Parts: sequence; C-alpha cells; structure tokens
Amino acid sequence: MRTLRTFWTRLGFLRSLRFRLTVSYVLFFTVLLVAIGLLFRGTLQLEMDGDTRATLEEEWAAAKGYLHIEKGQPVWVVDTSDPEEIYIVERLRHVYLLTDANGKVLENSQTYDSIGVDSPQEIQRILRTSTPEVHVRQDADGVPYMIRAGAIRGQRGNLYFFAMGRSIEGNQRTVDNFMRSYYFLVLPGAIFVTGLLGWLLAGRAIRPLNLVAATAQEITGSKLSLRIPRRHANDELDNLIDSFNRMTARLSRSFDQIRQFSTDVSHELRTPLTVIRGQLEVALFTAEKPEQFRDAMVNALEDVEKLSSIVRALLLLSQAESGQLALQKTDLELGEVAADVVDQFQIPAEEKGVELMARLEPGASAFADRTQMERLISNLLSNAIKYTPKGGKVSVHAGPDEVHGWVRLVVDDTGVGIQRDNLPHIFDRFYRVRTVETRQVQGLGLGLSFVAWIVSAHEGTIQAESHEGQGSRFTVRLPAGIATAPETAAEPATASL
Repeated sequence: MRTLRTFWTRLGFLRSLRFRLTVSYVLFFTVLLVAIGLLFRGTLQLEMDGDTRATLEEEWAAAKGYLHIEKGQPVWVVDTSDPEEIYIVERLRHVYLLTDANGKVLENSQTYDSIGVDSPQEIQRILRTSTPEVHVRQDADGVPYMIRAGAIRGQRGNLYFFAMGRSIEGNQRTVDNFMRSYYFLVLPGAIFVTGLLGWLLAGRAIRPLNLVAATAQEITGSKLSLRIPRRHANDELDNLIDSFNRMTARLSRSFDQIRQFSTDVSHELRTPLTVIRGQLEVALFTAEKPEQFRDAMVNALEDVEKLSSIVRALLLLSQAESGQLALQKTDLELGEVAADVVDQFQIPAEEKGVELMARLEPGASAFADRTQMERLISNLLSNAIKYTPKGGKVSVHAGPDEVHGWVRLVVDDTGVGIQRDNLPHIFDRFYRVRTVETRQVQGLGLGLSFVAWIVSAHEGTIQAESHEGQGSRFTVRLPAGIATAPETAAEPATASL
C-alpha cells in the first residue's frame, strides 16, 4: 500500500502544471529545431545541386567545342601534346552518350552504359525540344548522376542526341555528413538546454499561481484581509491576482454583513421575546382580573406579530433569491398601485410629521406583479419616511419614462441622505448605513435587497442618488405594458448609483 501511494505521488508530479508546461516547451522547440534542420538540409542540397548544374552547363558548352561529327562519326579535336587539354577531354567523356536521330549509339562511356542508354522514343522526344533537359538517374550501384541531354548538329546539319553527366553522390554525402555530424549531434544538447530553461520559466510563470493557492489555504473566516501583491506586469496573472483580491474583498464584506446581520437579528428577536416574557411573567404573578390577563395577551400578540414579520421577511427574501417565488404578471396601472400604497402610509407619515405627496400621471401601464409592486413601493416609502426627520417631505411620482416603452417610478425624500461610500452597497443583503442619524432606526437591511430583486425579476433598472444631509432619490424603470408600450421598445441606459 505504501509503495502504491509513493507511485501515485510520483505520478502526480508528472501531472503537475509545471511539468506539463516544460514538456510543451521541449516538444515545441524540438519540432521547431527539426523543421529548421530539414529546411536547411533541403536548401543546402538545392544549392549544391545548383552548383553541379552550372558546372554541367559549362562542360556541355566545352564538349560541343571539342566534339565534331564527320560523316556520321564522332571526332574529338584535341591537342595531343597538351596534357591539360587531354585531361579535360577525358573528363568530358567520363559520363556521356552520343547517338543519331534514330537512337543508334555512336559512342558512349562505360559509366553511362551502367546508367542505362536512353530509349529511341525518349531520344526522339528530347530532339524535338528546343532546349536541353536536366534530370537525375542512378547507375547499377545506386550512385545518382545529374544528366544533361539535348541535340547537337553535325557538319551536314543532321541532329544528333548528346548527353553528359556528373555524379552528385558527393553532394548528398556532404549534406548527410553535415546533418549527422553537426546538426543532429548538437540537437540533443539544445533540447536539454531548452528543457532546463523551460523548467525554470515554467516555475517562474506559475509562481503567482502557487502564491494564490498558498494564500487561499490560509484564508479563514477570521483572516479575510489577506491580499496578494500585484506583479505590475498587467498580464493575465495580474488579472488573476486582481480577481482573487476582489473575491476575498467581497467575501470579507459578505462575512461582515452576515456577522452584522446575526447581531441585528439577535437584537430584533431578543427585544420582542424579552418583552413578551416580561409581560407574561407580570401577568402570571400580579394579574388578578381577566382584563389584566387580556391586556397582557394583547401586548404579547403584538410582539409576536413583530417576530412573525421578521421571520416572514427572511423567508420571503430567501424564496425570492432561490427562485421559488413565482410572479403573476399582468398589465398594471402603476399610478393606481402607487396611489393605494401612498394612502396606506399617510397616517404613519402624519404621526412623524412628514409631508407625503404623490404626483401620478395616467397611462403608466407596466407588465408587472401587483403584489410585488406594492411591496416595492412600500419598502421605498417606508425607508423614505423612516429616514426623513420631522418637517421633511416625501414625494412619489409615477408616469411614462422619457425612453419609449418604459415607465418610471420615483421616490424622493428630504431625509438624512446616504454617504457616498455607502451608496454602492445599499442594495446588498443585510447592509445598513451606520451613522449618528440612522443608529436609532430599527431594521435588518433587507428592504432594499428585496426591492433590487423585484426590479431585476421584472427586467427593470433601479438608480439611487443621494446627497448627505439633503435627501435621496430612487428611480425605478420598468418595461411598459401593452397599453403604453410602442411597437418597438428601446432599452434605457444602464442605471448607475
């Protein structure tokens, strides 16, 4: 078992990203170097064959100067007293063939005979062409020869077939020796160096990934402030590091919100429970008349209703975010819904000394769920009245939007406003603005989260604007219903905070 575990451990090393990157580098450079070698070999072979072709053309021209055909017989005109000229002629006659127009051999060398005399059909074909042909043929031993064949004329103007050649075995041997002795001898060393450099480069490339992994292992609920320093290379790894740091920042905010939510829930639940228990204990030990018991039960039921409201809000938001809350969308006159909700909040507004006004335009039909629209307006109005001091104003405006195919709902207040740093987070779940003015206001920070979900579920947008000490404005835009939507509905600009 231990041996098997050791084997899998070593196999895991082979599956590591660094090893695979190194193998990829080595394979790539190996293929590249082999391709370069083959290309160089072909180029070198062409260059050497080109030199042979040029030499063969020079010898062809020289042979035509020495060779004369008199009365159908070849005569080589050479100065027998000049050894150098004799050597040149002997070299020209080393690989050559001379025939008449019918393919009858007049003279040929032993070497050309081993290559094979051209057939009469081939000879006649070449004689019909205007330029000599060059091709490669092999002798009986497999030695390659470059042959130049064409027509020459005798003294009487008759055409004769003349071919001569040179061995190119030396060219191939030189190329093969170079590739074997130099290039492919150096290639293993180059591959080894490439593998070593690839290993080092792969290690350096994945170092930030290892740092991310090490940091991720150290992150716990109490250590969410860890950040990975950027490399300032502005590459994919820096993007990964930035994404990881943003993720940990979001996790940190989420944990802070959850901790704060736990504190708020504990406070909100503890207070009614304490009151209920106190009222029941007082009634149990001191109440003597049925009216006293009845009053204690009524007060306890009121506090139980508060507890039920908190639990219902949590359950409702959980169902909404999990997709269990189905919407019943119909063509809904937004002004009528807003008017009903404003009427419900008139008494709480008057009790706090806040003036509540409504400006409702006709023809603002939205394709929406009435219950959720009432809840959306109620949450916005509840927050506006809650955070507006005595003597302030809250207004509601519902009507068609400037962008065709949309309707708009605006809730304005002259309350305490929202700080600029808090504004981007007000729609986050459990988030509450903590200032001197808002510290006494009770709540769980779920209202605006639910508003944001309702707007998103209706494919709308919500925009929040606020100035600290001057008030806030929430603008909701929703797709218009059939009654007000034109044939082509345009998307509004993306809402921003």
